[in-house]
Amino acid sequence: MVKRYKIGIIKGDGIGPEIIDEAIKVLDALSVTMDLNIEYSEMLLGGSAIDETGVPLPKETIDGVRECDAVLFGAIGGPKWDNLPRELRPESGLLKLREVMGTFANLRPAIVYDELIDASTLKPEVIKGVDIMVVRELTGGIYFGQPREMSGERAFNTMAYTKEEVERIARVAFDIAMKRDRRVCSVDKANVLEVSQFWRDIVTDIAQSEYPEIELTHMYVDNASMQLIRNPKQFDVILTSNIFGDILSDEASMLSGSIGLLPSASIGKGVGLYEPIHGSAPDIAGQGIANPLATISSLSMLLKYALGEDEASLKIDNAIKKALEQGYRTADLSAYGAKEVCSSTEMGNVIASLVSRS
Repeated sequence: MVKRYKIGIIKGDGIGPEIIDEAIKVLDALSVTMDLNIEYSEMLLGGSAIDETGVPLPKETIDGVRECDAVLFGAIGGPKWDNLPRELRPESGLLKLREVMGTFANLRPAIVYDELIDASTLKPEVIKGVDIMVVRELTGGIYFGQPREMSGERAFNTMAYTKEEVERIARVAFDIAMKRDRRVCSVDKANVLEVSQFWRDIVTDIAQSEYPEIELTHMYVDNASMQLIRNPKQFDVILTSNIFGDILSDEASMLSGSIGLLPSASIGKGVGLYEPIHGSAPDIAGQGIANPLATISSLSMLLKYALGEDEASLKIDNAIKKALEQGYRTADLSAYGAKEVCSSTEMGNVIASLVSRS
């Protein structure tokens, strides 16, 4: 039976169009073998939207997203738009889109591939086999808390969470852990922050009442940041707040040695947004050398978490591993066991060919 899905496509700026095109190529190849009928709906966001419509997030994009099953997103921004008023910059459009989509949970995997173990600055015995998922609360906490103020003599921000906000992000982390190793480490600063003690109490209650199969531990954020470097393999799923997750997910991403490999997802009450963690890299845009693997991995997450197509997701993951095993590398990884250095298009062709044969 053919399954039908509507996927929103936001290519964005810089290398965004190049890497998204390669992910679409892979999905097209996969659709044939998996009997998937994919309808694409392309929309504007960021600098490209500003150039065409004058605003970073057109109403047509907001309306279009709501009609999709999921959105695959490239990257936005660049020096061309840096001097615009803040509300008209590309990044403001992305923040507004996340708000409209209700994406309160950010998922950031950190996976170390054996073939690229030397790309990391850490010792191979420390990082071999690392496979971590950071689940970050995305719409609450100190970044959004009120009141906030800055004057000539004083500035302050408010770190605040409601019970509902903590409960819903905890359930996301626990649900993901149920499909992995069933271990969650909740990271906070409960020894000095009341809001963190509040967080810890609620997370503990949810685990005990709804997820007895989960092994839940707690760790202070300063210790967690040290342990991520000292012994990252101790972690499976890390659950944490907005500001702590912002820092820890970036730290975890460097375990792999290259941000060109790492995907992310922003999910929540409605349509999810799936994107690579790297930026728009305007300095290499149009040269055909951008690494599309993070975007292709983001497609894998889209298939798994948005569409429930676990088998299709696994086919992509296996294809990426096989391509790396066979020595295919883009320019950013050419120093690490490359047998053939590929352009963006060539790497997309390799992955599409592998998923077609799997």
